[in-house]
Amino acid sequence: MIIDQDGNISIITQEKATLPELVKKIQALYPKFKNNNIIVVLTSLKPLSVQDIVEFLEISNTHRGSKQSFVIVTDKIDVDKTPDEIVVVPTTQEAYDIIEMEEMERDLGF
Repeated sequence: MIIDQDGNISIITQEKATLPELVKKIQALYPKFKNNNIIVVLTSLKPLSVQDIVEFLEISNTHRGSKQSFVIVTDKIDVDKTPDEIVVVPTTQEAYDIIEMEEMERDLGF
């Protein structure tokens, strides 16, 4: 797991560990980046299932509940099949775009 910082965005890139292990690591380190928007990059992993994405649902809901963005980046799954409660996009640029839009919505009080 690689953690990079870009302003108020924490970018977590997964390379080897299983997704349940990654979710546990994110939960353990959560206080470190709970005040940042989070992008989880899963592009280096094998094809993913909807269940793999659902592993992140609890932490995503917690983070989004605290008025921060949580976005998963992967091009290995049909985003139309993922739950609406979790944001999944195919590219890192789209993740940045989503965060920018969500920040504007928060600034406007939505």
